[in-house]
Amino acid sequence: MRWSCTVTVNVHPLLVDMSSSTVKTTKYPAIANAPLIGLAEGNGTFSNIQLAAAVLLVPYIVKSILPIVKYGGFKTYLFIALLTGVPTTVGYWALMSAYGPRKNEKVVLPGKDIEEYITINDPELKALYNGKNKINIQVFHDAYFEGKIDVKGDMLEILEQRHDWAKFNLNLEHFKYVLTRLVPDVIMHSQNQDEEQIRDNYDRGNDFYEWFLGPRMIYTSGVILDADREETLEELQDNKLKNYGVDATGVTLAKEQAKFGTERIAKNGVSIPAGVKYNKIVTLEMAEHVGIRRYGTFLKEVYDLLDDDGILVYQVAGLRPHWQYEDLTWGLFMNKYVFPGADASCSLGWVITQLESAGFEVKNIDVLGVHYSATIDRWYKNWLANKDKVVAKYGEKLYRIWTYFLASSVIVARQGGSSVFQITLHKNLNAYHRVKGVKNHYSIHVQTEKEPMYV
Repeated sequence: MRWSCTVTVNVHPLLVDMSSSTVKTTKYPAIANAPLIGLAEGNGTFSNIQLAAAVLLVPYIVKSILPIVKYGGFKTYLFIALLTGVPTTVGYWALMSAYGPRKNEKVVLPGKDIEEYITINDPELKALYNGKNKINIQVFHDAYFEGKIDVKGDMLEILEQRHDWAKFNLNLEHFKYVLTRLVPDVIMHSQNQDEEQIRDNYDRGNDFYEWFLGPRMIYTSGVILDADREETLEELQDNKLKNYGVDATGVTLAKEQAKFGTERIAKNGVSIPAGVKYNKIVTLEMAEHVGIRRYGTFLKEVYDLLDDDGILVYQVAGLRPHWQYEDLTWGLFMNKYVFPGADASCSLGWVITQLESAGFEVKNIDVLGVHYSATIDRWYKNWLANKDKVVAKYGEKLYRIWTYFLASSVIVARQGGSSVFQITLHKNLNAYHRVKGVKNHYSIHVQTEKEPMYV
């Protein structure tokens, strides 16, 4: 006896790429959709065990080879280990980032000449990078900022194809920046450092920010409600802000933004409350600037300012723990050019550990990466539209830096290299009445289109 059956599969019409049997593209109007080449995986090869073995083995080999020190004991070995530790670590990172394989090769790269994507105006660079010779991404963006390189077309579209013309190995400039700037900043992270770095960025000028944020001047992620249409920037922000109805106290190190916010509050007839305790506290992507060193101190202050029955909404950006080298090179670019001092841009797991250690309990976590990608895509379009104004006041270089920043951020946020986490918490106390949160625990309140059939 032969049995036959018919299976009907409903495929969403926006998941429609047939150029690869395993990797599909999307065509959702809500976001900047990646072409197939933009979904290629990069290199993430790294092993803590291999690195530790190298750090321990290299001084042993050096001690065994050198004629004078080979007769020394354990103290000699430790001394050599101190001398070789950093160079060995740098060498391992450089080697793995340059020669490690891609995570997978499900997306086949076209293999076009570099001239198809960028125009190199500098003769020295042109001699080094031509044909199939890919350019290091740090060399590219620094040269682009200086006008030594131009892109052939839209920056976002060219970056979508980055794996075909750029490489993401860690180079000497990366290591130099980490050792001379990033590590000292992490270790010191003083209040003066924060004020200097933050104010240099955020006090640049309100016009600068309005040229990409728009008249709302909201410098944080909006929320997509309808993935099947291109919601405007204002709609994305309204989706997040509507119906909050709060009296709030804002805290910032940026003088210009504090002035702008105070004036807008007064214009809308809202008074600024005073007090030492709050029933709700919201932090929007400022904890990264607190720094790793002072993270625990910051959270203790937040804990003390929050009522025992209050709610903390904690929005923070961070890199994924299962990173690829393009995530790390992007993070170093961000720290150097856009958000200096934001050394606490860590993984979600690290953030949760810090919050729980400070006495908070997690109620809910929302990952807003794709929503941020949509928001930044609108910022990017605004920025390009205001090019003449930006260049006239702030110069071509700053325009180029932020063009690269916004375009690359659209991609990084969409693909999860860096994301934004909105975490809802309360104090982990016996007397906290968790049942009061049931009615607004929306992530588990699923609305079905029809009654389920139980068997």
